Amino acid sequence: MPGMERLHLEDAFEDGPQTRNLLTLFEADALMLRSYVLSLYRCFSRVVTAQKEVCAATQSLSSHLKAYDQQRFPLESDESILSSTLSQFSVFLDELSSVQQVLLTQLSDNTIFPISRFLKNDLDEILSLKEVFQSASDEHEQSLATYMKFPKKKEQDKSRQEVVDELYIARKKSHQTCLHYYTALNSLQYKRKSSLLEPLVGLMNAQKTFFEIGRESVIRKEVDEFVGNINASVLGVQSELKEASQKMRQQIETIEQNSIHRYYAEPLPDMPHVSPNCNLSQKAGYLFLRTKLTLLSSRWDRCYFFIQGGNLMCQTKDEVAGSPVLDLNEPNKTEIIEIEDRRFVFQIVQLSNKKTVILQAENAFERDEWIATIANASKGNSSVGEMSAVDGQGVRSTQERLHGSTSENSSSSISAVLASVPAAVPKVLDMLRDASSFGRSNQPGMPPSTPSEGTFFPDAPIQFDIIMPREDVKLSRPDGGDGVPQRINPFNSRLNAADDDSHVKHAVRFLGSQQVNIDRGDAVIMETVRQIMAARAIYNVFKMTEFQLTVSSNSLRLFDPANGNITAEFTLPNVSYWAVHNENKRLFGFITHSQDNAASDKSTFTCYIFECTKSGEEICHALTTAAKTAFHLPMQKQSEKVQVQAAEEKELLLANIRQLQDKTDLPPLSTHGNVVLDESRESEEAASVLTTVGEISTEDRHEEECPSHEKPA
Repeated sequence: MPGMERLHLEDAFEDGPQTRNLLTLFEADALMLRSYVLSLYRCFSRVVTAQKEVCAATQSLSSHLKAYDQQRFPLESDESILSSTLSQFSVFLDELSSVQQVLLTQLSDNTIFPISRFLKNDLDEILSLKEVFQSASDEHEQSLATYMKFPKKKEQDKSRQEVVDELYIARKKSHQTCLHYYTALNSLQYKRKSSLLEPLVGLMNAQKTFFEIGRESVIRKEVDEFVGNINASVLGVQSELKEASQKMRQQIETIEQNSIHRYYAEPLPDMPHVSPNCNLSQKAGYLFLRTKLTLLSSRWDRCYFFIQGGNLMCQTKDEVAGSPVLDLNEPNKTEIIEIEDRRFVFQIVQLSNKKTVILQAENAFERDEWIATIANASKGNSSVGEMSAVDGQGVRSTQERLHGSTSENSSSSISAVLASVPAAVPKVLDMLRDASSFGRSNQPGMPPSTPSEGTFFPDAPIQFDIIMPREDVKLSRPDGGDGVPQRINPFNSRLNAADDDSHVKHAVRFLGSQQVNIDRGDAVIMETVRQIMAARAIYNVFKMTEFQLTVSSNSLRLFDPANGNITAEFTLPNVSYWAVHNENKRLFGFITHSQDNAASDKSTFTCYIFECTKSGEEICHALTTAAKTAFHLPMQKQSEKVQVQAAEEKELLLANIRQLQDKTDLPPLSTHGNVVLDESRESEEAASVLTTVGEISTEDRHEEECPSHEKPA
């Protein structure tokens, strides 16, 4: 290269002062270049490390987005749009990560490798040659000094030749080392530019390749549409959030203004007086419950109380569900009591077992309203002691109205209690909300309800397990005929394909059963659903037994899905009514009737409630079809039996006529050869034949006029 300084190789042997000074400059330049290249190597290493971290971070981000669907957030639905959107983003990030991995490989090959090779093969080699050159120069100086000090009187001595040879070897070694050293320093000036520019060119080429591949992978029409839709969706959500935030701020201001009086435990004297609502049958709120520890000490705990299903329920902040404290259907007495260290205290005493619950409210208003609500919820079984002077008359008048009146609408009570049930049981809450409204009209084609006195439900417990009535497990024949009956073993019987008209098995879960006073009606089934779901919520019964239900022309069967055994069987004549819940189509029930005993004509009715995996309408349709088949089948058999009997009688009559014609007594002949018949005998036989033929024709005509499906069974 023109204008580049060089060490002249021909001056290496002389090794003059000017050459030594020039060599010093070259050595200083090589040391500075090595220091700079080391710093440059560290910079390139940071770039490669950063790119490696970008690849790892991108892969980690993609995996984290995919894991969103597995988090099972309590407030996130199973078919969330956000989950599918994040999954699609993870696919794009995987493609981007693969492109970045290509960039990382090219950066390692085109930047780190060339500069590390320059350091190891050139700069480090110059340092090694410098040490060898310095050592060879020192040996040459020593050999030259020894030679110069050789005395003149020993010129003929053998040692003189040894000194000459030693100087020869040292000078040759020094000269050769100097030549290699000068050559390496001169070559370094050429490699300076190539070795510094090569990694930079590799960096630019790697980035160029990265952007070209990225353009093909990322800059696509479908990606642009996807990102545009997501951007529009985000803007829409931000707009909705802004509107919702504005509404919430206004709502907060309104609530704060309307809640000023609620901040005071006791109303101020200048506040207007508000009387407690004495017409409530449902109430929920915090009260202090006294728990007796020892004979002289007690503890007051703040608990959440609510009334549900005729029970006073209590729930602490740490509990998942409430527990019953007192049965308000039992006779009880509610009164205000005085305690030295507490105010606004009242107690509820259950008269049957003298169980006493002592509670404390924040103020007189809450205390009197709780007393009135408990009196209303007790359905006339509660007596109220002395009240405050302002509200005692209102509570007493409310209690008087309770005697002789029924409880309020059950749907409103369920809706009022829904807020008090914990959020840890969402499935029971959903079914409870579905069962909270009832009263739709009967389905078309269903028979009217049987009139009955009193309420729908007697004082019977709710069963959460299948318990077959006594009549259903007695000996019976599947065909209903006479003879030795066959016992159905519920632990070892299996489905017989010949007995079933339909082989469809419906997956159901048994919720519970309860005795009822009416054998049919939608309102009965809806109210039973409400009662069972409320009982499950009260007593924390969340486990449901799973069955497979089949409907045939003569029975309804429940199978154990684990082994296929028959768990329960109801004959269709004993199933009087079935219906689907009017709000939740997955809930359905049917009513069965059974005899208390063989000697009594009194029947008991039981309503069974199930939850289907799909829809209860399919099961109800199958029951309707099976009932129609079971209704027409006996009439068809009766018609066939009558026809067979008529054919037998007709065949018997024809046989009797043939026997009359085969008699050996021949009638007398006339003079012309004709048979002379006895008129009296002929008339009697003709009358008998005509009478028999007339009866047969009358029965045939009656069969033609009365088809089999219209005849009574």
